[in-house]
Amino acid sequence: MICDIMMPELDGYGVLHLLRKNTATENIPFIFLTAKTERTDFRKGMEMGADDYITKPFDDIELLNAIEIRLKKYDVLQGKYSPDEKGVSGLITDLNASGMMRLDPDNYETTDLARKLTVYMEGRRPKYLYYVKKGKVKAFRVHEDGKEYITNLFSAGDYIGYLPLLENKVYEDSAVVLEDAELSQIPKDEFLDMLYKDIHIATKFIRLIAQNVQDKEERLLSLAYGSLRKRIAKALIDIHSKFGGNSTAGDQPSTSPPLDISREDIAQYVGTATESLIRTLSDFKSEKLVDIKDGKIRIADLKKLQTMLY
Repeated sequence: MICDIMMPELDGYGVLHLLRKNTATENIPFIFLTAKTERTDFRKGMEMGADDYITKPFDDIELLNAIEIRLKKYDVLQGKYSPDEKGVSGLITDLNASGMMRLDPDNYETTDLARKLTVYMEGRRPKYLYYVKKGKVKAFRVHEDGKEYITNLFSAGDYIGYLPLLENKVYEDSAVVLEDAELSQIPKDEFLDMLYKDIHIATKFIRLIAQNVQDKEERLLSLAYGSLRKRIAKALIDIHSKFGGNSTAGDQPSTSPPLDISREDIAQYVGTATESLIRTLSDFKSEKLVDIKDGKIRIADLKKLQTMLY
């Protein structure tokens, strides 16, 4: 939508206000093209949700470039992203590629952390958004009885720690390296400034985060009420999705990559004793759901594991 401001009966601000109130038109890219050059007019237009503000006289190429950028933004914001770390990472990657955000992990300081080293600790204030360039990381909490419960797993391409940054809260869990990792450290203020400079981007991001939180709550409920077999099946599927590369349900055990994570960590992710996990894995092996060779677990029948959840 390209709209002037000074028009009879209903001015451009009124047009924008009505469009943004209607769910059928609220996400249409909107550009003001006007002779009003006062800074207060510009600020008013952008605060109302305009995507751009171009003053007359204008250059044809300037207008076409603005339209192209806004259409790219529209495509990204209308895109479907999974409500997890991969979805968040995909959204940020697409925003970077479209030029709407400048969070290239290669432009920030990196840190190399060996296995078992701490990324952050529960109760501490976050200073960075972390990006996993290589390696694996687990996030966990420690129960009152001293047992660990894994809250999340991260691998190359994932962003870590965005939720406490958005909520301006301390970390509610701790993160430790599972496999030697290289992490980019994006300063908190830079991430938040880039996110909140565009209300449409911020809204998309926060909605995705809300879905992610809901999914985690559902996983906690499944830990409380689901059978052990279902919980372990769900954990294997989750870990396969996060660490299993591009393998699919049709892959054979010999070609499907192993789940490169210890049994103790799987048990912590499930919320059960390691001995109970081992017994259930043995049952899964006899049922040809998994294959265990040289201590490595491979998914043998992903579809049957998935149907076990329903």
